[in-house]
Amino acid sequence: MTTFGKQRGLTRLANADGYFTMVALDQRPPLFNAIAQARGVSVDEVSFDEMLTAKRLLVEALADEASSMLLDPNYAIPAAIDILPSSTGMIVTLEEHRFEDGAEGRKSRSIDNWSVDKIRRIGGDAVKVLAWYRPDASPEVLAHQRAYVRAVGAECRRHDLPYVLELLVYPFPDSDAHTTDYVESGDKRADMVIESVREFAKPEYGVDLFKLETPLPAASLPPLDGSAAHQEAARAFEEVGAICAAAGAPWVMLSGGAAPEQFERVLQYSYAAGAQGFLAGRTIWLDSVVSHFPDTDAVLGALQADGLQRLRRLSALTAAEAKPWQPTFDISQIDREGAFSAAYA
Repeated sequence: MTTFGKQRGLTRLANADGYFTMVALDQRPPLFNAIAQARGVSVDEVSFDEMLTAKRLLVEALADEASSMLLDPNYAIPAAIDILPSSTGMIVTLEEHRFEDGAEGRKSRSIDNWSVDKIRRIGGDAVKVLAWYRPDASPEVLAHQRAYVRAVGAECRRHDLPYVLELLVYPFPDSDAHTTDYVESGDKRADMVIESVREFAKPEYGVDLFKLETPLPAASLPPLDGSAAHQEAARAFEEVGAICAAAGAPWVMLSGGAAPEQFERVLQYSYAAGAQGFLAGRTIWLDSVVSHFPDTDAVLGALQADGLQRLRRLSALTAAEAKPWQPTFDISQIDREGAFSAAYA
């Protein structure tokens, strides 16, 4: 059962109506690439200050209408923690974006000198980890990834912070689809996504909120028209939803850089299967950065127009089609003064 502290933390991530309408700003390689593309330079030429400038613009433009924001400690927090509204929840990234990519699979690790304890101490409302995972990786890689996710879960339990786990399937180095970019895997299958969720829905990992990719490629999802193709695609989402429901864990969808109209269809499928929101980044803000950076006024203007419009469309769709999440605080056994303090371990 999720603790009172974790329940309170999750309420900070949702809006007043119980929907998770969250914006991801912890991207590191994708934002490096976007700035480089905008400036017409190599990724190596993107500076620390440029990353801070871009992330501050994203917070300035979007934070007021996001239920919470996902920030990383290397760029986003130093760039904009001073302007993050008090009403906007703060999820903080733990994992290093420089992962080990070997022939037998990928291994995740935490950012150097960063921890769940530090996230709690700076006032984070939740901890987020991205675990690259595919069930057909080598036993040694799978054991590493499971141990890492499990260890973070134990720390989140110790500090009573919600644990947000993001899972991404990836291509092996010898695959024609191999890339280290943060994009949808070209050789992803629905069973890979489903079995990954099934593994980490086990209580031993302590996950409180899943941030998930679409089990089927976003660009290939058919319209929700009752056709055989629609029903077949829906079954994959329903299987994910059933796993999360059995685990008692809410789930939201990541955008993975999908085009806005494609991501809206992903959300329609996921909401029909029980998802309760989104934690999206590039589908909301990427075009504004690529089209206008380093002209900060133009970037901000585009974010306040096009970016906000996209966020509002996603939020309206969520309110119309998703089921709101509600915390559960069981005090039925608290029948005397001091009982709660004694019972809360």
